[in-house]
Amino acid sequence: KTKSLNGNTWCFHNDESNCNIVGRYYSWSAAIDSVGLAENEALDCGYGKRCLMPDTVYGICPPGWHLPKEKEWYALFDALGGRTVAGRLLKSQNGWYFQGSGADSIGFSALPAGRKFVDDFFDYEGLIAYFWSASGSNEDYARFMGLTYDYYWESFVYDHKKTYGFSVRCMKNSEN
Repeated sequence: KTKSLNGNTWCFHNDESNCNIVGRYYSWSAAIDSVGLAENEALDCGYGKRCLMPDTVYGICPPGWHLPKEKEWYALFDALGGRTVAGRLLKSQNGWYFQGSGADSIGFSALPAGRKFVDDFFDYEGLIAYFWSASGSNEDYARFMGLTYDYYWESFVYDHKKTYGFSVRCMKNSEN
């Protein structure tokens, strides 16, 4: 229902029924609700633009939740014993190729939804889970958290183009 979603969100292979299986893919501009930031915070963000983000980016998350920053992904990894083991604990127990499934011991249930690449091309389904962060890197790239089949237990944070379509996980706001 936000203006940022117009043309910036997709279902796998553009089939709405696939959104019921792996969820939606969002551009970074849609995930952070760049239109809402421009209206509410006077920040002009998105692809081709760099801006200073507010302390908390609510983006497309429901009330009481926010889009995690890069440092919050790292805090999650640390709480689970470090990034070299966090992937196993965050990944779903099925759906991953090449015996890449995880233990899903905390209920995160990360599915290997892959990504929406360019020109309605989808790839890496069954192989990688990508989740946007609220942290931008520069005008063209933003940070994301990823899990992959070939490094079974590892989780990582890296950069990707803001125009790609990734999944989103929201983090519950703290009580304090």
